[in-house]
Amino acid sequence: MNHKLPPYHYTGGRKTEAGRPTILFIHGAGHDHSVWTLQSRHFASHGWNVIAPDLPGHGRSAGPQLDSIEALADWIVDFASRLGLGRIALAGHSMGSLIALEAASRAPELISHLMLIGSVAPMPVAAPLLDATLSNRDKAHAMINQWSYAPRAQLGASSIPGMNLTALNERLMLRQAAGVLHRDMAACNAYTGGFEAAARVVCPSLILSAALDRMTPPKATAPLAAAFPNTTSLRKLIIPGAGHAMMSEAPGAVLDALWNFVCAFPSSAQEPR
Repeated sequence: MNHKLPPYHYTGGRKTEAGRPTILFIHGAGHDHSVWTLQSRHFASHGWNVIAPDLPGHGRSAGPQLDSIEALADWIVDFASRLGLGRIALAGHSMGSLIALEAASRAPELISHLMLIGSVAPMPVAAPLLDATLSNRDKAHAMINQWSYAPRAQLGASSIPGMNLTALNERLMLRQAAGVLHRDMAACNAYTGGFEAAARVVCPSLILSAALDRMTPPKATAPLAAAFPNTTSLRKLIIPGAGHAMMSEAPGAVLDALWNFVCAFPSSAQEPR
């Protein structure tokens, strides 16, 4: 592949070491590695290699931005292979979950666990939002904040005292270059291969939803869950009280879900092939 490695990926503050299990976090549309701060630091402090890249054209990573889920999945597989750390666990949020799903289906020998957070397939984007990402960036950000957060967060409640979660998310989206959010949303809207990808996944898998998610509601995960061939290693979990932005609204609950899941299937992560 010709995609160069990103100039930046976060490691949770720890150096990577051969022989340790590895988890790779994939952010969603218009975001970067920073959405995973709590979860990545915990894994890094408890014996795991952590890799949280900024996708091409996002955050601190150079472009060009890739404009399809399939291309992004190939990029992730190439990036993960070049790490030389053996098999890895993949965790992806929203758009990142589609990338993780497609990557796990394309490289089953590389992926030890699959964790889909705020995920449905297909993942259509409402036409007014898709249009706004192209024509009115401020309006698009306001719509995303309205649909991504539970009512408590909309009123200023925060998992981090003194922090306004919707304002933080707006600043994060503003940090991305013009056009990034539109291409991300268009890639989600165009992706139709989710069921076929799920049918090829062989590793233990988690579908993590939030009870108040209006973008990818828990009830909409049923068709995707049904597409996985091995139901004995498939877990579904719903976090109460949070919306689509569950990593910021309920960071501890998300961390517990991911940690408990990988601990339930430990040998897969610790046996590189």
